[in-house]
Amino acid sequence: MVDLESIALFDGLGRDDLQGLRLITQKKQFAAGQQIFQEGAPGDGVYVVASGLVEISSIIGSGQRQIFSQLGPGEVFGEMAVIEYRPRSATVAAATDSEVYFIPRDEMLALIQRSPGIAFKLLQLISHRLREFNRLHMREIVQAESLAVIGRFAQSIVHDLKNPLSVIGLSAEMFDMPGINVEIRSQAQARIKRQVERISDMVSDILIFTERKRTEAELKRGDYRTFVLELIEDLRAEAELKDTHLELQNEPPAVPVAFDSRRLSRVFYNLVHNATDIMLNGGKIFLRFQTGENKIVTELEDTGPGIPPEIADKLFQPFTTHGKAHGTGLGLSICKKIIEDHGGKISARSEPNRGAIFAFTLPLAK
Repeated sequence: MVDLESIALFDGLGRDDLQGLRLITQKKQFAAGQQIFQEGAPGDGVYVVASGLVEISSIIGSGQRQIFSQLGPGEVFGEMAVIEYRPRSATVAAATDSEVYFIPRDEMLALIQRSPGIAFKLLQLISHRLREFNRLHMREIVQAESLAVIGRFAQSIVHDLKNPLSVIGLSAEMFDMPGINVEIRSQAQARIKRQVERISDMVSDILIFTERKRTEAELKRGDYRTFVLELIEDLRAEAELKDTHLELQNEPPAVPVAFDSRRLSRVFYNLVHNATDIMLNGGKIFLRFQTGENKIVTELEDTGPGIPPEIADKLFQPFTTHGKAHGTGLGLSICKKIIEDHGGKISARSEPNRGAIFAFTLPLAK
């Protein structure tokens, strides 16, 4: 048990003031789990832990009680009652069998008037408590916001999975229809397989993103025209789910490019997906290609409302989204990483009376 004289708050008091402090101080004992005072009770004085351990708790934000401080021998609590006579803002209970010193408010105020040094130390203590409470409160806000982001993220993942699952469903129905010839059935089977692989790739990309690991693209030299033409039918099937028509404005050039077909396909799917999401009543998506010095440029333009100015400068940042019932903007940040892993760049722009235009470059293979 600590003596009054050894408590930091009263350090520096003269002999007479210490004697007066002993006369006004009451000793109270509390069993483990017993409340010392309750949130909302009148602020009647200051307490000091003589022995044992006490816990300060409060109901914060979520409606659940949270312990935000434990105090041991020599530590002060309930000091706000000296500053303002208002109900207690927290509950204090004994965590173990404890003994406390209690100094009534009026007597404590009289002691402060006689010893300005105590007033200064008390203000320091209050300042420390407020900073600690603010830190805890901010941590709770960040935690709540993180949970909200996780919720939006999960909602976006489910939404992203709907399109390949819809394609799988339609293809499965076609596969099982009587009288379907072998070629169409084979095409439906191949489409189902590609969509299953796509779902697996989406999950892998999400895990890569959340783990923040650098993933090296497995680049293999291939013909860009062949890659795009093999991909285009699946892209059209997905766009048609949202009453959107996908149109090639020019043929993709037959140029050699080093690329990872799995990951580069994800870029096309994400861009088409974003365009169909923003065009609520359907529309058109145009794909065009241009070769330049040592690079190929692919552009995707939609007939939607364009890119809102307020998000134009942070479009490829994670969790940036606008005008969509679902989504966190994660798709575009993944696109950016994939294109950069290929040694290229991706950008977006809006022009008057036109929708959003996304363009990405890929270096030509030597």
